[in-house]
Amino acid sequence: MADLPADRVSPQPVFSQVSTDFAGPFLIKSSTLRNAKLLKGYFCVFVCLATKAVHLEAVSELSTDAFFAALQRFVSRRGIPTLIRSDCGTNYVGARNQLIEVQNFLKANDDRITHKLATQQITWLLNPPSAPSFGGLHEAAVKSTKQLLYRVLGEQHLTFEEFSTLLARIEAVLNSRPLCPLSSDPTDFEVLTAGHFLIGRPLTALPEHSHESSPPSTLRRFRLVQALAQRFWTLWSKSYLHTLQSRSKWTTETSRPKIGELVLIKEDNLPRLQWKMGRIKKILPGKDDVVRVVELSTKDGSLTRPVTKIARLPPDDSQHYKWEPSPFPRAPGCSRHRVTNDDSPKK
Repeated sequence: MADLPADRVSPQPVFSQVSTDFAGPFLIKSSTLRNAKLLKGYFCVFVCLATKAVHLEAVSELSTDAFFAALQRFVSRRGIPTLIRSDCGTNYVGARNQLIEVQNFLKANDDRITHKLATQQITWLLNPPSAPSFGGLHEAAVKSTKQLLYRVLGEQHLTFEEFSTLLARIEAVLNSRPLCPLSSDPTDFEVLTAGHFLIGRPLTALPEHSHESSPPSTLRRFRLVQALAQRFWTLWSKSYLHTLQSRSKWTTETSRPKIGELVLIKEDNLPRLQWKMGRIKKILPGKDDVVRVVELSTKDGSLTRPVTKIARLPPDDSQHYKWEPSPFPRAPGCSRHRVTNDDSPKK
């Protein structure tokens, strides 16, 4: 596998180089009246290539003017980017019918968009045809938002203002995800998030009553948006924790939890945008030397949890590992090696 492009690994201000894509359509009500006309709506996602911060903009239609209006709103709040990456549109061939409009829009307006952005000293780079992997950064952001948003909305139809409000709250959810520990101090439970790059501190949500269990038909419009945002947080936070807990097949042994490692603790009914953090204080291996239970230190005291209830943040690349024979009998087809920590440099 080749190295990442230079714009993905070079230090730069947040949103100075971005990747963008469209997603939709969603059915939007023209007004709050009961039999109001339903129109198509979309959202445009901008992802910072350096920090992975996400910006979502509601778009009323797939036209050049609507796209530039969304870009102007993005620039007014985030600054002018020097580089914009996007798909050229042909990777949508063979996708579902609802993506054909996006494909046609990008094809028909490619030259006009490129020329207008060049006059503003913005470089517009198109990914190669039929290469969605080149836009994996914005594709992941679209997947995180679009699939869950369809599940959350269901048969509910929001107005454009309500849809924009919901996207703003979803944007805060995506930018609250923990990226890595801020320090190795055992008493420090803070993690780095995309919100630190945007406002210099973690993103927080206003306290509000839970409306997830309330039937949507009984909620007023503003409370309906609150309920949808709370539902999105519940689904997305569980999905994000699941990605951090992905394990290889039983034929490959994963590294053991380490004392002092900062982890996420899986807790139900947490307030929105809040993640419960803890540091591993003690590991409790079983008779077979496999760690299934750990003791954690948190801001509220000590906890004992199984490893299935914690999610480890991405490991530190500065740690080195060596292979050594395993003292336990191997299962059929399993390698008799295990990974151990080794702080000495590799030869």
